[in-house]
Amino acid sequence: MRIPSIAAIMLRLAEDWRDAATLKRALFMRRRDFVLGALGTSALSYIKPGLALAQSKRPAIPYGAAIRDGAMVDDPFYPQAIIKYCQQVVGEGNLKWITLRPDRETFAFAEADALMAFADANGMEMRGHNLVWYAGNPDWVEAIGSAEEAKTELVHHIETVVGRYKGKIRSWDVINEPIADQPRAEAPYRDSIWLKHLGPDYLDLALRTTAAVDPEVQLVINDFDFEQPNDKTRARRKAFLDMVRGLQSRDVPLHAIGLQGHIQGELGIDKPGLTAFVAELAAMGLSVLVTELDVIDKMLPGPEIERDGIIAQRAKDYLDAIGAAKRPDAVLTWGITDKHTWVPVWFSRDDGLPNRPLPLDADYKPKPMMQVIEDFCAEQ
Repeated sequence: MRIPSIAAIMLRLAEDWRDAATLKRALFMRRRDFVLGALGTSALSYIKPGLALAQSKRPAIPYGAAIRDGAMVDDPFYPQAIIKYCQQVVGEGNLKWITLRPDRETFAFAEADALMAFADANGMEMRGHNLVWYAGNPDWVEAIGSAEEAKTELVHHIETVVGRYKGKIRSWDVINEPIADQPRAEAPYRDSIWLKHLGPDYLDLALRTTAAVDPEVQLVINDFDFEQPNDKTRARRKAFLDMVRGLQSRDVPLHAIGLQGHIQGELGIDKPGLTAFVAELAAMGLSVLVTELDVIDKMLPGPEIERDGIIAQRAKDYLDAIGAAKRPDAVLTWGITDKHTWVPVWFSRDDGLPNRPLPLDADYKPKPMMQVIEDFCAEQ
């Protein structure tokens, strides 16, 4: 059976996410009606600090997770786990255009504000994800018809969003997934409404605008598929490095690269290739972050002990390969518990067993992957 690539899934999501109802069902499980009703009158119930014992010692590298807004409301164990294990949070979708910008005039900040309040109340940092993406746009954005309109809307969006969280969000995924699935010399970038109207200059525009609004914020370009042992991944690494060199040659501000992960568990990690890639980024003066780590286990053996062991080894190989060149500023998984994960939406197992891609199982018990992360983050 041919397993769809992560890039193919992202392309499918780009189509599905234009329907807000599909978005709600598939990934974000957002509860805008609850949040909008609760904010402005009293703090949300899940904002309360002290749901779990405070961590006695902060790791050398902060660990965090992507947060699903609906689970924060519906599942009392979910915020407790976040408080127990995490030093950082990032919204799965509450700062993406389709959630934040239902129409041209509206900025719907309630969900992001709620997560920020939760982070503040519990001594965590919140990352920003994301300002520019080819996918996850509302219909009105995809209908933009000119370069002038695209520039106006992009600048207005960044100025408004980054301005609101200036001094609070200290690291932004300014550009998400800019490299084509299978880049060619003449077409290295992924198609988007921004590329269509502005060309590659949209990268420069987004980074310069963000830096102008908040000169202290960390500017990040976030992308995936840098770890696989195949020609496609090698082409993606080359295209990405070429993009970064081009930005630096034009004095475009850029501080860090987000390495997503989304590891396909049946494939080994190209440790030498990934280490060399990170070393080149480090040589250009860039920091790195692990931003969306999980291990897709569709093709792995069924027994939990065996499967969890492979997942932990893949995560260890991935983190070790990055750390051999440069220690990351942070390690974040895309979710924290197998109970709330995007993986079974697209990669459900043929044997009917539940997926186990994350550090905690569906009962919030830590798995070997969590130990790998904690050991890696604790190292000086």
